[in-house]
Amino acid sequence: MNAIITGASGAVGSGLKQFLEAQGETVVPWDRLQTPIDNYAAMESFVRMEQPDVIFHLATASKPTGRDNEGWWVNIHWTSELAWICRQLGVRFIFTSSVMIFTNQAVGPFTPHTVPDASEGYGYEKLQAEQRALSQNPDAVVARLGWQIGERAGSNNMLDFFERQMQENGEIRASQRWYPACSFITDTASALVGLAQQPGGVYMVDSNERWTFYEIASALNAVHQQQWKIIPTSDFVYDQRMVDPRVVIPALNVRLPLLA
Repeated sequence: MNAIITGASGAVGSGLKQFLEAQGETVVPWDRLQTPIDNYAAMESFVRMEQPDVIFHLATASKPTGRDNEGWWVNIHWTSELAWICRQLGVRFIFTSSVMIFTNQAVGPFTPHTVPDASEGYGYEKLQAEQRALSQNPDAVVARLGWQIGERAGSNNMLDFFERQMQENGEIRASQRWYPACSFITDTASALVGLAQQPGGVYMVDSNERWTFYEIASALNAVHQQQWKIIPTSDFVYDQRMVDPRVVIPALNVRLPLLA
């Protein structure tokens, strides 16, 4: 497989790059300085030159450059243009969306048939991007992701949240009534590669079958030598899980045996 990855330096992107290269696949990161996302001709020329089998579009506007409407350009415009280019050139297009297309008022667990309700912010931009991708390219795969769990802190994943909470508050308050959508980055990467072989449409990528945030936090704490002070709460009541039997991904207790 010859793959282009946008957002290759991010949490999921770096994990996907490492996963593909370990399989002996060729990976080309998208460099926005070399190939601007507001230059259609440059984008199409780059894809033609690299001749990928698949583009994994993972990039978000996580590092603002100060450009006006940057979220729109990165999350929506770029997605739309890449979906169209892939359609014209016969390249598989995998776009990573987010569980944030559902608000805290939505009733989970969610399936691919649950109607998203985000009407503003990041979740709304992701929802608009999903619609653009599938309109421009009916064979596109939209993969909705939850909170990512890394092996260590240092990128935008759950462990960084724990570290920040400990630094700022000296404890981590974890709800026993919140079921977060989440998965380990390595498992997400494997699932995304598998989805490249699936028909176009919307898919859910989530490893949380039945565990609360408190249970997950406690299990991770044990793995990481009890670094954190975990306080059980009932502050947040929400079932955010995403259910999709078509997606092959290990349940959380495969990597966290302490989970029942």
